[in-house]
Amino acid sequence: MNKNSNMSILLRGLLLENPVFVLILGTCPTLATSTTVIGALGMGLAATAVLICSNAVISLLRRFIPDTVRIPCYIVIIAGFVTIVQMIIHAFLPALFEMLGVYLALITVNCIILGRAEMFAGKNTVGKSVLDGVGMGIGFTLALLAMATVREILGNGSFAGIEIPFISNYKIEIFTKCYSFLLLGQIT
Repeated sequence: MNKNSNMSILLRGLLLENPVFVLILGTCPTLATSTTVIGALGMGLAATAVLICSNAVISLLRRFIPDTVRIPCYIVIIAGFVTIVQMIIHAFLPALFEMLGVYLALITVNCIILGRAEMFAGKNTVGKSVLDGVGMGIGFTLALLAMATVREILGNGSFAGIEIPFISNYKIEIFTKCYSFLLLGQIT
């Protein structure tokens, strides 16, 4: 498959350049928000929305942003989209907003988003940058969901907040505290 084909760009974030399992980026929200499946899904979708939107705008403005202020401009663009996503989640999903807490605002300085702006969106067309955002966002979301599934089932005895009858009697709470370090270490 051609390295610059649309499908290749989309799939890169899922497998070859998965931001969490391969590039080891974004570990702060990964470790913090992967204790429950709902929290992981919420963080993954929020980061994906910011990634897609910021990639599109940065790609669109790439020729107008001087190199001397490139990173601060990227951060302002990303922060704008994070603010919009925060307001939407706060308005429509207040429980998720409380669950994600400060980590939602920290999407602004998430190295996955800033890294993709610098490495991809600042050098490619809007269409390819959006595909890159979709692929990286889905890859990030899947990594969060994989870790959260293990942590919630073994640590809380539930899945997406729904108690699993047999497992809930034998939950191992340490999995919600530190198992993500072990899982992250085994995959990389």
